[in-house]
Amino acid sequence: MSAAEGTWTWRRTWTQSVAHPGRLVLATALLLASFAGLWLLYQVQPLPMSDIAVYRAEGAAAATGGDLYGFTVTKWHLPATYPPFAALLFIPTTWLSLGTLKVVCVLVNAALLALLIHLSCKAAGLYRAAHTASVLLAATALGLWLEPVFQTFVFGQVNLALTCLVLWDLSRPDGARFKGFATGLAAGIKLTPALFAVYLLVTGRVKAACTALAGFLASVLAGWLVLPDASIEFWTRRMFETGRVGKVWIVDNQSLQGLLTRVLHLPEPGLLWAVPALLTAAAGLWAARRVFLRRGLDGWGVLCTAVTALLVSPISWSHHWVWCVPLLAALAARTRRKPWRRALLAAVTLAFTARTLWIVPHTGDLDLRVSWWQQPFASPYPLLGLALLAAVVWWTRRPPVPPGTGLPAPRAAREPVSPSRAL
Repeated sequence: MSAAEGTWTWRRTWTQSVAHPGRLVLATALLLASFAGLWLLYQVQPLPMSDIAVYRAEGAAAATGGDLYGFTVTKWHLPATYPPFAALLFIPTTWLSLGTLKVVCVLVNAALLALLIHLSCKAAGLYRAAHTASVLLAATALGLWLEPVFQTFVFGQVNLALTCLVLWDLSRPDGARFKGFATGLAAGIKLTPALFAVYLLVTGRVKAACTALAGFLASVLAGWLVLPDASIEFWTRRMFETGRVGKVWIVDNQSLQGLLTRVLHLPEPGLLWAVPALLTAAAGLWAARRVFLRRGLDGWGVLCTAVTALLVSPISWSHHWVWCVPLLAALAARTRRKPWRRALLAAVTLAFTARTLWIVPHTGDLDLRVSWWQQPFASPYPLLGLALLAAVVWWTRRPPVPPGTGLPAPRAAREPVSPSRAL
């Protein structure tokens, strides 16, 4: 915990809320209005929450010894796609009816969104906002309508939980006990968080990287002990079946591969995707390493790694981009006395709210016939992700120069820079 964070305690949070009851009432009213809007929308167009039905079926298969990767559920015939360890965690979902489970899922995701905003503000150095109830309630009310967050509610997804788990783990001080273990567990639930272990490794935190590997191996071992046949099936065959997850060329897929398939009008880009993906992975980790070493900003390093993972994953559905919440918090922390940065924050917020990917024609195979001028609207998130990595590389092209000298600052002098004042 930094000195700045330590000066803001939960007692001061309570005092702040009591001192400004009007703000708390308005924020609560805004949150209630936001959920009322969600309920009205549900009356017009019921939320499918199809993924929570898959999770429940996975938990049932794990509890009864059924074929974990042999079933399909819902009218879309969705199969299980997560490692066996995830199925073990989904067993409690079988204790509730599907209708009750959907209500619980909405409430839990709302709480996770508030937690993610809290963690994001702390990571960005916005300690007062992170511990002010009215700010968190208002931000939760507005954050619900960010497209990736809203889609997480629509499908009943676990993205908010995994993002909170990774962000909490990696925001802890270096040397904290078992730092990295929770990230490894997250990778055992959904494979993409494994890239954060590589980030820890390339930034010289070998112990934390090894701890992340230990967490991942623990999840694999737990899955194998309880579901040995399903574990062998997943790790030798199912994890390589990208088509099992969904079609890579539909606008729902906001990864680099999704972007390229639509630009090239090819349903299977092959090496035309694999080579750029490898280059993007290397460039993204390089950018993450440089912003950590040259600016001492671990939070931005984590964001670069998250964006890189979303870009290079074969499929990154739009709801996987809930990392937009910590990104917006990081941008908001750097808007003071900088009008152009406020404009940038507004533009990025608009991009994650506008839902342009659903506006372009995408019925049937129209995703593969998107015209050139519609491509930015069909792939807003990978384009934003590439722009972010390019901006970080440009910004860190030189080490910071201390005032009054012509020499770059040594690393030890750079690392303690406060995240809220570093830009």
